[in-house]
Amino acid sequence: MNIKKGDRLKIECYKHNGYLDRTSDEATVIYVDQNVLIVANNHTKLTEHDGKSHTTNEPAVLFFYKKKWYNIIGQLKKNGLFYYCNIATPYIIDGLTIKYIDYDLDLRVFPDGGFKILDRNEYRYHKKIMHYTKELDMIIENSLQELIELKKRGEGPFKPNVVNEYFNKFKEIEKSKEEIDW
Repeated sequence: MNIKKGDRLKIECYKHNGYLDRTSDEATVIYVDQNVLIVANNHTKLTEHDGKSHTTNEPAVLFFYKKKWYNIIGQLKKNGLFYYCNIATPYIIDGLTIKYIDYDLDLRVFPDGGFKILDRNEYRYHKKIMHYTKELDMIIENSLQELIELKKRGEGPFKPNVVNEYFNKFKEIEKSKEEIDW
């Protein structure tokens, strides 16, 4: 299926062992090419593996890559732009669903530019019990370093105003859909 601007997709996040870890109800396609899929949502429902769900508190712009082992979420919070970056497989599209495998390690970037690596213990635990190969471990560690360098250089989604520009495009798409739905 060809995904195009304005399409609404679901997101499914899996673990290495194939278990569905988290789902997101809705994301609107803002941009897509052979390398990247950019979607956005606002106050969307997230359902965790235990069945509990909650609604996100803020709008977000999500960057998924075809050849990169991470995805990046720009969160437009009241107190600034935060990023939550997942070390994860490149995405695939299955019907109207974005799917990827999450490998626990995350990079949290704060509005002041500072950042923190999250969930190292969870990664080590899953690496042991799910028997990640040395090759997979190397891909994951290299991807984390690539992501940190991308952030330090202020490139890609970390480039000033990129997230806001895509969020404005999202609002335009949503507004045009509302006008059509009358």
